[in-house]
Amino acid sequence: MRRRYGAWIRYGGPVTPDQVAFAAEHYASAILQPWEVEVATRLKAARPDMPVLAYKCLSSTRSYEPGPFFTSGLSWREAENLGEHLFAHRADGTRIEWAGYSGHWQMAVWMKEYRERWIANVAAEFRDSVFDGVMADNDVFDDYYGLDLPFGDGCDLTGLRAALDELVTGAGRALNRIGKILVPNIAESRREPGRWQRHAAFGGGYEEVWLAWGPDQHLDTPDVLAQTECLHGPGLTVVRTASDGTDRHPNVLFGLAMFWIFGGGRPGTSYTATGHDQYNGVPHVPALCWDLGEPTGAPQRKGGVRHRAFTGGWAAAHIDRPGGRPVTLPVPAGLVTDTGAAAPATVRLAPRHGVLYRRARGGPGCRSGAER
Repeated sequence: MRRRYGAWIRYGGPVTPDQVAFAAEHYASAILQPWEVEVATRLKAARPDMPVLAYKCLSSTRSYEPGPFFTSGLSWREAENLGEHLFAHRADGTRIEWAGYSGHWQMAVWMKEYRERWIANVAAEFRDSVFDGVMADNDVFDDYYGLDLPFGDGCDLTGLRAALDELVTGAGRALNRIGKILVPNIAESRREPGRWQRHAAFGGGYEEVWLAWGPDQHLDTPDVLAQTECLHGPGLTVVRTASDGTDRHPNVLFGLAMFWIFGGGRPGTSYTATGHDQYNGVPHVPALCWDLGEPTGAPQRKGGVRHRAFTGGWAAAHIDRPGGRPVTLPVPAGLVTDTGAAAPATVRLAPRHGVLYRRARGGPGCRSGAER
C-alpha cells in the first residue's frame, strides 16, 4: 500500500469537492469540522486507511454557532441553561472572551460538572459516527488568550492544567470504549516531561506549533530537539509548522526534512505547514508525496546540520537559529530533485532551511495544492 505523510488540517470554511478528491489522493490524515460529515464519509469511502478526526474544543464554547453541530463539547445554549458557574470569570465577575477570538468564551474546565458534560456529549455524538475520533483543541499549557489568571475563583494555570489532564483522560477513555480515538492538540509538551506521552495515550497527539510559532518566529534549538519526541508516538502523531501560508516558505521543507530525520517516516505520523489560522486550503509540496523508505542509520551531524540517509532518499536540516553560519555538506550519489534532475554533489544550508532528495527509482512527485 502506498504510504502518505501529509496532514490535512481543514477546519476553516466549507470544503469543495476538488479539495476532497485532492485530499484522498495526497494526505495521510485529516482533521475536519464536526459538521463535515459528508466530507468525512467521502474520504473514508475513498481511503479507509485514512484517520479522519472531528474538531472539538476542550476549553471554550462559541456563542456564534447555530448548531446542530458544535465545535465545543457544550454548546452556548446548553452552557447558559446549566448555569453561570460553568463559565470562567474574572475577579469582577465578568465572563472571559478570548482575546483575538470573538465569540469564544472560556469555560470552567476545573468544574467536575463541566468535564462530565463534555465527555458525555462528545461520546454520544461520535458513538455511531463516520469520524474515527476527535482532535481536542486547546489542551493549553499557558495563557494564550488574555485570560489574565488567576480566575475569579482563584484557579490558576496549575489548576487549569490539572483539570485538562482529567478531562483528556476521561474523554480519552470514554471515546476508546466506543472504538474512537482522542488526539489532543498538546500545547508545549516539551515544557513538561511526560505530558506528550500522557495526553497522547488515547489515540495520539497533535503539535500545532512544531519548530516555529510563526514564519519568522522560530523555537530555540533545545526546544526544537525536545519536540522530536512527538514523532515517536504513542498512536497517531500530527505535526504542523508555521509558514507564511505559501508552499514556497523555507519552513515548509525545513519542517518536512526534520519530520524525516527525527521521525524516520514512522507509520501513523503526518506533517503539514500552514499560515496562522489558515486552515482552508490543501497545502502541499512534491516532496510530501515521497516515501523515503527505511532509515539506513541514525541521524548524523555536521555543525548545526542534522542529516539522515534512507533506502529511498536523504534529508538534511540546519537547526541553528536564523543568523547562524551556513553549512556545506556532501549529498549522497544517485539522488534526484522534485523535478527529476540530478541532485547536486553538495548543498549549502542556511539555518532553518532543509532539503530532501529521493532515489531516481522512487515514486513520482505531485503537484502543489496550496492555491486550491
